[in-house]
Amino acid sequence: MAQPLSTDDQLAIRDVISRYAWALDTGDVAGFVACFCSDGALIWDAFEAPEEWRGTEALRHFATFFRDLPSSAGRQHHVTNTLITPSENGARAVSYAAVALRQGDGPHLLNVMGYYEDLFRHEAGQWRLAERIIRDWSGPVLKAFAGQTGERVARPKPAPLAGAAFKPAKL
Repeated sequence: MAQPLSTDDQLAIRDVISRYAWALDTGDVAGFVACFCSDGALIWDAFEAPEEWRGTEALRHFATFFRDLPSSAGRQHHVTNTLITPSENGARAVSYAAVALRQGDGPHLLNVMGYYEDLFRHEAGQWRLAERIIRDWSGPVLKAFAGQTGERVARPKPAPLAGAAFKPAKL
């Protein structure tokens, strides 16, 4: 059975969730990578085919891609309603995630409406993300509502995101 999480553990986990958003939205590639375990994974399960970035090199590629994408400037991740529970190997969290994109003088665009499913574990004396899955606010999470089937709803991947895919260098 999983051990209860202390208040300090829960605060440290919430801090990682916040640091992830701040790092990604301010172009802090090293700060972004530091939020993850060395073998950590980011899985984006919103498009036709889920994409995965696993390990430091892949996560660095992800953060660098978005830092260097001109349309990312002015982006803000808003993460709320986080629920944290203990798990056998650390902790789990689910959070609402909305991404706003600055559009000149406004109105600004709500670019993403979804949620995170996170796994955390201790590494080097700190809580870090072992895995983050990014999902759209559709499909299984809405299955309890009338008229919803609960089936995963995939959307087309926007063309500007094509370069986000990670291809390890060949040895």
